[in-house]
Amino acid sequence: MNKLIAKRSLISVLIGQALSGHAFAANGGEIDGNVNDVRGKKPMASVVVRLRETGAQVTTQTDGTFKFTGLAAGNYTLALSLAGFPSMEQAVHVENDQVVRSDVAYGANVSAIQQVSILGQFSPASLARQAQKEAPNLISMMTSLEMKKLPDVNTGEAVRRLPGVSLETDEGEGRYVNIRGLDSDLNSTTFGGLRLPPTNNASPFGGYRAVTFDSIPSGLVGAITVTKTNLPEQDAEALGGTIEITPKTAPLNGKPFIQGNIGSGFESLRRTGIVDVSVSAGLRFGGAAPSDTTVESYGDRPFSVVATLAYYADKRGFDDVEPAYLDNSSNGPNAYSTIDQRFYQLHRRRHGYGIDFGYQPDATDSYYFRAFDAGHVETYLSNHLTITPDGQSTVLADGTYSDTLNKSGALQKSLRDEKETINDRVFVLGGKNEFDSKVLDYRLGFTKGSYDKPYDYNSAYTYAPANGATSAATIGYDNTGIDHTPSYKIGGTAANDYANPANYTLSGFRNSKAYNFDRELSVATNLLTPVQWLGLEDETFKFGGSIRLRTKGLSAQPYSYATLPALPLTAAAPGSGISYYKGQYENGPNIQPGYLQSQLGSGSIGPSDVINSAAQYLHAKEDVYAAYGQYQMTLGGLGVLAGLRVEETRDHANAIATVTDASGNTTLAPNSTSKSYSNFFPTIQGRYEISPKFLARVTFSSTIARPGFNQANPQLSIDSGAGIVARGNPDLKPIKSNNFDLSLERYLSDSGILSLGLFDKELDNYIVSNSTTETLPNTGLFAGFTGPARVVSYANAKKSHARGFEANYEQRFKQLPSYFGGLGAGFNWTYVDSRFEIRPGEFSSLPSTSRNTLNATLFYERDGVSLRLAAYHVSSDLFAIVGQGVDIYNSARTSLDFGSSYDFTKNLSVYFNAKNLTNTPNRFHEGSNPRVFQREFYGQTYQAGLRFDY
Repeated sequence: MNKLIAKRSLISVLIGQALSGHAFAANGGEIDGNVNDVRGKKPMASVVVRLRETGAQVTTQTDGTFKFTGLAAGNYTLALSLAGFPSMEQAVHVENDQVVRSDVAYGANVSAIQQVSILGQFSPASLARQAQKEAPNLISMMTSLEMKKLPDVNTGEAVRRLPGVSLETDEGEGRYVNIRGLDSDLNSTTFGGLRLPPTNNASPFGGYRAVTFDSIPSGLVGAITVTKTNLPEQDAEALGGTIEITPKTAPLNGKPFIQGNIGSGFESLRRTGIVDVSVSAGLRFGGAAPSDTTVESYGDRPFSVVATLAYYADKRGFDDVEPAYLDNSSNGPNAYSTIDQRFYQLHRRRHGYGIDFGYQPDATDSYYFRAFDAGHVETYLSNHLTITPDGQSTVLADGTYSDTLNKSGALQKSLRDEKETINDRVFVLGGKNEFDSKVLDYRLGFTKGSYDKPYDYNSAYTYAPANGATSAATIGYDNTGIDHTPSYKIGGTAANDYANPANYTLSGFRNSKAYNFDRELSVATNLLTPVQWLGLEDETFKFGGSIRLRTKGLSAQPYSYATLPALPLTAAAPGSGISYYKGQYENGPNIQPGYLQSQLGSGSIGPSDVINSAAQYLHAKEDVYAAYGQYQMTLGGLGVLAGLRVEETRDHANAIATVTDASGNTTLAPNSTSKSYSNFFPTIQGRYEISPKFLARVTFSSTIARPGFNQANPQLSIDSGAGIVARGNPDLKPIKSNNFDLSLERYLSDSGILSLGLFDKELDNYIVSNSTTETLPNTGLFAGFTGPARVVSYANAKKSHARGFEANYEQRFKQLPSYFGGLGAGFNWTYVDSRFEIRPGEFSSLPSTSRNTLNATLFYERDGVSLRLAAYHVSSDLFAIVGQGVDIYNSARTSLDFGSSYDFTKNLSVYFNAKNLTNTPNRFHEGSNPRVFQREFYGQTYQAGLRFDY
């Protein structure tokens, strides 16, 4: 008899013993009890318990409880099932008004977190909540079943709903995820446990480490876990936290499945369509399973396969205006140096492909191979009308400004025509073996993030009317447009024809391409073994190690044109004028892509292009070797985990220095650096169950953020004539954080929660850009410097911190009468107080740190109807360090989304979603409001379609 059949026999005995005790009920018979794991210690949430004779069905709560009431006397059959585990049955006899109590041992000896990993896309919210409760450290979880309830197209938009998380947006979608006030360069992302590399280098603060979540479709994801207090078994590079993306997997019950959606939609601003398709299918096969597909043992169908496809395409457009300020008090506080009107058209095709092969011949051994590819292809058109006043502004009595437009290039039409492909690829081979009460797991993985830009054409046409009237053009303006944007009127000779393409002539055309990659080869192994160091019943020790070999490469090639013909704009912009930004601006006709390429080709490489290409080159290696040990014990309601992780980092980077002498001659020289260092990461994390549904946590953990590749880049730009040196700083120290957490968590019925947590991150060596005056040696690369030079680089700041709290509440009000029992509400609030030395003697909140982040949700779920209205608010944060009084801030923003669905059957439903109901702009301001630096808006997005689950 195999192990599983023996285990099922044991379960039957345990149930029989549990049912021996009973009481009596006043209104019919009753069956209630608990479902625990096979050791009878941990409650199992989300187990479906059904009475075969009546068809009544309930799902166990987070504490494992279930109940059937109002039963007539007779024999009943309890049928227990949980996706990912073999089902089981047990006969129960109920007499008149009898209460039969049962504690049922079921399933495998795995934690709720392991169950989520096994179940993937089948994990309900109750199981995720149970996993959060059981975890020895602080985590938050979301399953794909919850993601589907709102119009969250990518993984970043979904994860922002969790407490402690904020989101940076771009081009109308969520892109970068910040955790507890730490920006995206300082956090880590894993996919199935494997470190996920970034796809491009456009992270907010140039660390070149941030994962862009808009390239990962939510349809590829089974569940998301945000780890806020690191365990020794995890990579320590997680200053704010780690986001683990669990892929979709096959259930162990042997039943084939197919699920997904087919949908479409509408982008309101440009009135363009959407294609939304997601399909996952899987099955188990092989072995000698009976014909009815029931799996009685692991060997019946030991092989499994799951294939996933997700595709989402849109043609989003958005409207933008970006003024720049003179920052000269003599011209007035809001005098403009430029007004840049931007009309965008994007076509993005996002994809996700995945394959998961598994082999589990028995209950103690399993092996897997996984491969995933996610990313997008985007074509990008941006039509500009740029107005550049002469800089002689006068403030009039009514508070408006007056200036002239007489310099060459004061009025310019331009087009950026670009294509880019972004990809994340993941390949991993691994397994797990259990022997002598020990568990050994291991994996070999390869990941690669890439950014490929095959072309980036930028054309410019300058205002030059045929009648030669290029002087006496004027502009009057102020910032009383929509939300303090520019409002202006052009007068004089350009008053009536500044948008006429016949008055513009080609003045500039250039092209460039780029290819960047970030790849990593890794191997890891861990051994979990029971111990009796303190004589307790539940003690384990886990130890292991990993090697991560990472390579990053940046390359770019600009192209130029030796001579440009005086081509009129009329040939490239034959359409009618564009009035946009809610009618506030006239942009003239859009420049059509492809015309100049057909006339002038793709360009050639000139001397300056060689220099610019060399200045962007980087080839860096970062190897991390790690070992750890962690001890875990349970004594009654007390659980403690303590351990230590050690990591050694070895860096090597190659770049090119560009050296310009006083005569303007530029030479190139290779420049390389190497460095190695070791770090220790202790932790102790405790949890105490005050009652089965109420627990407290106290933790200390430590984490790291290595210097960004751009920040430590050995590339040098030396201009001895101007007395300026721009360089990375290879001597930067990594940022280290000592993290302290205290939380209270009350777990409510129906996956509800009420919790409050305090956190304090004490940071050493926070990295910040700086500008200093230094006397450089007049030798080597710095030959020609005879006096002080302005050096623009990066440095480690003094002590910094991020402190605050997380409050979280979610409840389904099933106790309300009648149809009101479908109502529910959720709210979470993260408050962060942070501080670092932004410039010598000057302090600021940390970059990307919003003081307040809030989510509020009102929902209704009953009888196949699901309605959900979700609000998200985040306060302003520091976006770019420029200088005192002129730093750039991402403005506060509030958005509102709606999701709905109706189940025709248990397998088929329809959905309708509305995204960005408030038409929230992406707004940046310089210094203090109302100096708007950028403001773009997108309109609403509507989605509708059909979901299936068989």
